[in-house]
Amino acid sequence: MGQALGLLKSWVTSANAPGHPFPLNNLPCGVFSTGEEEPRCGVAIGDFVLDVAALEEEGLLSLAGGPFLDVPFWNDLMEAGAEVWAVLRAQLTVLLAEGSNDQAAVEPHLAPLAKVDLHLPFLVSEYTDFYAGRHHATNVGTMFRGAENALPPNWLHIPIGYNGRASSVVVSGTPVRRPWGQVKGPDHAVPAFQRSRRFDIELEMGAVVGTPSDGPVTVAEADAMIFGYVLLNDWSARDIQAWEYQPLGPFQAKATATTISPWIVMKAALEPFRTSTPARAIDLLPHLQEPGPMLYDIALEVGLTPEGGVETVISRTNYAEMYYSAAQQLAHHTTSGCPMNTGDLLGSGTISGPTKDSRGSLLELSWGGKEPIAVGNGTRTFIEDNDTLTLRGQCKGDGYTIGFGDCVGQVIPALPDPYARS
Repeated sequence: MGQALGLLKSWVTSANAPGHPFPLNNLPCGVFSTGEEEPRCGVAIGDFVLDVAALEEEGLLSLAGGPFLDVPFWNDLMEAGAEVWAVLRAQLTVLLAEGSNDQAAVEPHLAPLAKVDLHLPFLVSEYTDFYAGRHHATNVGTMFRGAENALPPNWLHIPIGYNGRASSVVVSGTPVRRPWGQVKGPDHAVPAFQRSRRFDIELEMGAVVGTPSDGPVTVAEADAMIFGYVLLNDWSARDIQAWEYQPLGPFQAKATATTISPWIVMKAALEPFRTSTPARAIDLLPHLQEPGPMLYDIALEVGLTPEGGVETVISRTNYAEMYYSAAQQLAHHTTSGCPMNTGDLLGSGTISGPTKDSRGSLLELSWGGKEPIAVGNGTRTFIEDNDTLTLRGQCKGDGYTIGFGDCVGQVIPALPDPYARS
């Protein structure tokens, strides 16, 4: 684990509650708007969002090489690099700390979180999703290939991934429409084009690339490139996926939407919660070996709320279950010379634990639809129309909590057949 750190007290009193997700220790980065005003960069503190764009404009924040915050996204600041990130956090900590001399100047720039709209916090350059949780890979492989062939031969040597759709990344609260697609017909007969009947989630973390690269980087260099982390829901149409994934892997089954939480928790806020990846079954090649702990102790859960019903928590797990860290994934991504850009998003892969109640997808929870799970007064195998799925994550420190903000999406009914002809 990382070094223990106690609560940093703020004059924003709501930020000092031990269970509040946004203490002074956190300072997550988002984009917000109020009323008819244009979106702008903000930082969450207690029950408020602080307009950091206004602070920079007024000179209360002084960032060398800026301005960075005069646009409705964090990419400019992310690209500026780790020294600027550290200066931002240090200056905000002074401005917001209990006893600060700047309270009177800063306070007018606070807006109640309950009264703002939140937007995508950064411009997503490209999106890559990985398959890097061993429990998830073992469960899925067992279902489709049997326990003896659950993991493909390469899985214990490299983090497996695929290139997804940056255009489909949406912020928490955006409705997700059930997709149409081609699925396998009965008894391998002619396939059918239909609404997905096995729509699912994947509980993931997303790493946000800050500084770009051009050529291979080490795991340590990759870790330094990461600006922060978000919760990520990789919506997946399992019936479409089962028909299309051979030989090149997921495609349309994963293109509907990827939902992320509205706040980027900067890597610096997570430092006290660093932890190591699990013991290796096979030694990794030197370029993928980690120089130190690269995962984080982040408790995660998934809630499912039927239309008009109450939420049932269907899974609890931890980011520490991952077999490969985001730094390893990013380093592997660069081995071919592939440039990485500011704003690239890396999905961790489904985060499942060793027990049934810690599985991070309905595919696993219902074991391919064969074992329905209890939800409210009914059951689920996969997502039904108007179900709302909520992902949550938090780190527990000494008298404080680091939260990400909920990652929420409601599945709305599919469109009428888009290819029907009258």
